[in-house]
Amino acid sequence: MYDLWIASCIAALAVGVFVWGLIFWCVVRYRKRGNTLPVQTRYNMPMEFLYTIAPILIVSVLFYYTAIVQTDVDKLSKNPDVTVEVVAFKWNWQFNYRDGQGPEAKTTASTLGTSEVIPVLVLPTNRSIRFEETSRDVIHSFWVPELLFKRDVMPGKIRNVFEVSSLETEGAFVGRCAELCGSYHAFMNFELRVVSPEKYDQFLAAKQSGKSTQDALSAIGEDPYAETTEPFDTRRTQDNFNPDKVPARTGS
Repeated sequence: MYDLWIASCIAALAVGVFVWGLIFWCVVRYRKRGNTLPVQTRYNMPMEFLYTIAPILIVSVLFYYTAIVQTDVDKLSKNPDVTVEVVAFKWNWQFNYRDGQGPEAKTTASTLGTSEVIPVLVLPTNRSIRFEETSRDVIHSFWVPELLFKRDVMPGKIRNVFEVSSLETEGAFVGRCAELCGSYHAFMNFELRVVSPEKYDQFLAAKQSGKSTQDALSAIGEDPYAETTEPFDTRRTQDNFNPDKVPARTGS
């Protein structure tokens, strides 16, 4: 996907430079000199053929490589190493670690976000990971910028499924909802924490033994709370819209 974006940008820049060159050449070459008009040409079949067929060829090439990359991105394996169910709701996240694929699989461990604690999704490097997304209410969107794409989280029986072949870099990465889902959409953050496979196995074992996500993270030597974002003061218990304590004012 990265290579497709780079190639598309290079192609667009090349076409832009070519068009700009033609524009400036016409400005200089055919600038007005006296009152005599340059030769007027009404029809030029080779030129008309060129500016008709060239865009078709460009779009066809882009469509071909886009179809190839999209097919590869959407490809699913039969037995991914890790399966995570992403559950979105107004306005937070729940991450369920599953023992299989599909809605019939069982949850072996879970992390639930709250207004006070940002949910941390812990995943390993060098393992294939399947995300199965569902929403409890409205359409949300699961987005980690470092993954270079996002996926909508749909309500009802729709499960938006995609896989990542492997995560290469350990670290903490902010995640967001990228779909306007209501009043506190901007506060609907989470964190992706990528660790080594050994630490991930220890984390999952700690969760399955009954420890909280924060205690399980501490047990593997990780920061127990999100590093890339923090809870916002949502003031959900206050009357933020048309509060009664604001005195009435007369218009001018």
